[in-house]
Amino acid sequence: MYKIEEPIYFYLLIIIPIMIVIFLLVFWWKKRTQRKFSDTFLLEKLAPNSSTFKTVLKLIMLLLVISFLVISLTNPKMGTKLKTVKREGVDVVFALDVSKSMLAEDIAPNRLEKAKQIISKIIDKLGSDRVGIIIYAGNSYPLLPITTDHAAANMFLQNANPDMVSSQGTDINGALELAKTYYNNDEQTNRFLVIISDGEDHQEETKQVAQNLANDGVKIYTVGVGTENGGPIPMRLNNAMIGYKKDNKGETVITKLKPAVLQGIADAANGDYIDGNVTEKPVTFMADIIANAEKNEFETKQFSDYKDQFQWFLAIGLLFLIIDIFLFDKKTKWVRKIDLFNEEKAKK
Repeated sequence: MYKIEEPIYFYLLIIIPIMIVIFLLVFWWKKRTQRKFSDTFLLEKLAPNSSTFKTVLKLIMLLLVISFLVISLTNPKMGTKLKTVKREGVDVVFALDVSKSMLAEDIAPNRLEKAKQIISKIIDKLGSDRVGIIIYAGNSYPLLPITTDHAAANMFLQNANPDMVSSQGTDINGALELAKTYYNNDEQTNRFLVIISDGEDHQEETKQVAQNLANDGVKIYTVGVGTENGGPIPMRLNNAMIGYKKDNKGETVITKLKPAVLQGIADAANGDYIDGNVTEKPVTFMADIIANAEKNEFETKQFSDYKDQFQWFLAIGLLFLIIDIFLFDKKTKWVRKIDLFNEEKAKK
């Protein structure tokens, strides 16, 4: 297995045919000029050690130097090497409410966008901790499995919206049950579940589900977004505002933050409730909690990587350069004895 890190340097190999063409033109010009000056017999007498073979050999050496230096510039990588990656941290799962009530604009820009801001900023403050995201409304769905890829977490988070859930409502129980599958029981890490919602339509039995989850070692924190005065739920078609959601009587629905519900869930799980209307408050709170939590080693990976091999090509190129430097144009005694091109026989 191999790969080339900087293939663009292969364009430098165009120097080789250019040098060959220049060499042939110069060789032809020299021969023509020599014939004008004198005949072949007299030239051999005047320059008996002149060798076409050595000239060509020097050119070949120089072309090899250029070839290997160019290859070294491309930084070829071959073979494999093993790296061991050890990570220490905690598991943090976010359960994001994406029901229609989260579109209310009683806080800017709306409850859902505020919730995304909070989650994103918490993720940005994490170290090597793992992150997972669940979205829920009438149903619960895994938006992102637990991972150490925080960039991917932020990317998936930005796409979360009510249209991703098939039915409306608030299935917080389903979200809590789904959260259980995010944690690996074989890895005894500290586990956190952060529920971000406006608290509307949460069921009473949610407290018992939260308590059961807490008994399994999951620390649950709830973050409330919205105001207790509430606001209408805007309805849009193709991103254009077409009015507000109305009930069966034709009256505008006002959705309100239910902090008592979220506080009850947190209390049942021995956690805390945080007001999320000021973004920095839950971000700082959760960042401190996670930073001070005991970090356990939860992942050891071994993976293959390519090893740099440019040094070998560089060394070979320098070797050919040294040979070229010490290679003279004139004939050497042993070459004359070999008479590779029958030059001596031709003279006789």
